[in-house]
Amino acid sequence: MHQTLTILLAGGAGERLYPLTRNRAKPAVPFGGIYRIIDFTLSNCVNSGCRRILVLTQYKSNSLARHITRGWNFLHPELGEFIEIIPPQMRINSNWYLGTADAIYQNFYSINQHDPGDVLILSGDHIYKMNYQKMAQRHREAGADLTVAAIEVPLEEARRFGVFEVDAEGRATGFEEKPDRPKPLPDSPGTALASMGVYIFNAEALRRAVSEDAERRDSHHDFGRDIIPRMLASGKVFTFRFEDENRKHAKYWRDVGTIDSYWEANMDLVAVDPLFNLYDRDWPMRTDMPTLPPAKFVFAEMGNRFGVAVDSIVSPGCIVSGGLVDRCVLSPGVRVNSYAHVQESILMHGCVVGRHCRLRRVIVEKGVRIPENTLIGYDLARDASRFRVTPSGVVVVESSDRFEA
Repeated sequence: MHQTLTILLAGGAGERLYPLTRNRAKPAVPFGGIYRIIDFTLSNCVNSGCRRILVLTQYKSNSLARHITRGWNFLHPELGEFIEIIPPQMRINSNWYLGTADAIYQNFYSINQHDPGDVLILSGDHIYKMNYQKMAQRHREAGADLTVAAIEVPLEEARRFGVFEVDAEGRATGFEEKPDRPKPLPDSPGTALASMGVYIFNAEALRRAVSEDAERRDSHHDFGRDIIPRMLASGKVFTFRFEDENRKHAKYWRDVGTIDSYWEANMDLVAVDPLFNLYDRDWPMRTDMPTLPPAKFVFAEMGNRFGVAVDSIVSPGCIVSGGLVDRCVLSPGVRVNSYAHVQESILMHGCVVGRHCRLRRVIVEKGVRIPENTLIGYDLARDASRFRVTPSGVVVVESSDRFEA
């Protein structure tokens, strides 16, 4: 796909994922133990043969830039492969990006340097597997100005997405962003066709669309709210039905934009037959992996203390020292001490859980040390006075929080 330039939008503030985005951009939030959220989109790119990539950053981008620089430096510039990190250049004005379309408009200087035929635009905050090359082929065969990846979703969930109406050839005949009354698919009354936020534009059509949008004072400068509806009249906007490379019974595509959805997607990984397959050697997920010793489990005193993890992901450098870990995701360097019991929780890099602690449905931020005898997740009213508690009862513990025994 050498004529295609990929642009990964990684500048979102991630307000709904706060406080995990207090000190990092949303795509840099850890996920699945050893990964960052952006790794899944980048892995899709590399596995699809999309190896000319611009990553547009903005808010709190240092952690994200460091991760990409360290973990994604294996491409070959001499073969025309690259991942370039582009912070806001402010070549056109002194504004931050006003929306997704404005982010593209402000970076056309960088885009033009690569003289692409097509431009693939992605976001760095979804968990899924997709071969973008199949979509690009369909885009070219249709002679489209724009092709949008779309997935069938239950009608009651469609209000959260942009929803398409299409003809038999997949040509978009209507589109509404986050409609109050989503229009169902004619052949499936209980489902709607939702945009995945994955776009392939003809480069000239993209340049024309975002340039015209930049002149409009009434625009939100957003692909879903502005660009797609205006381009429909051309008759050259098509959809591409999502073809899942996850190879499971049901298609897997998750927006991890809230604390609850983030927790749920992590829990999808720890089942005996996980909904999302990290173990497919034909579609590897890459990341920046630090050099750490293997995970270790110590103490086997039956009836007393027993260092064990069940139905869990345990990353390198972790030590489960006489504690019980049940349906959890442990990032590198975590330590769970004797007599502690941790259930359905996510422990980020370098966390330490003290003796006799009990945690249930908890997300613990990087480097937090939880004192002995701490109880979290069993009395949500009490937890809410000390920590962030989500509507579904997931508790988020930050390094700045105060602990009480």
